[in-house]
Amino acid sequence: MRAVLLCVGRLKEKYWRDACEEYLKRLTRYGQVEVVEVPDAPEPAHPSPGANAQVLQTEGERILAKIRPDDVVIALAVEGRTYTSEGFAQHVERIMQRGRLVFVIGGSLGLSPAVYARADERVSFSTLTFPHQMMRVVFLEQLYRACRIASGEPYHK
Repeated sequence: MRAVLLCVGRLKEKYWRDACEEYLKRLTRYGQVEVVEVPDAPEPAHPSPGANAQVLQTEGERILAKIRPDDVVIALAVEGRTYTSEGFAQHVERIMQRGRLVFVIGGSLGLSPAVYARADERVSFSTLTFPHQMMRVVFLEQLYRACRIASGEPYHK
């Protein structure tokens, strides 16, 4: 498997970094998984629809600059398709045959329309909203779980 988790912003807190590093270490058995961070744009002091759109556009341009033309892009979004852990494992196994998988987590305002337009699909891990730092850990754990399931290994149900 060749996969990239493309994220807006960096993890400032050590506990988030430690959790991500642990799952990245575990994932090395199954293939190459890397985390790529793009800088977040400063949020305006007085948010307005126009100012928020500018933040999304800036972050979207930074995200799109890291995506290759032949990448399979999956935007993580509340309104995306949901899977069971087994279903996600089967889906990842199927689509990884098409090329490098790029999973995208937006910043605090989400993802730009341009990123959604480039995405091959949207996947949701919940209808709840999570901080993007926490979503990194949740995603890496679920990717690790998917790899274990696809390999026929035991996992927590």
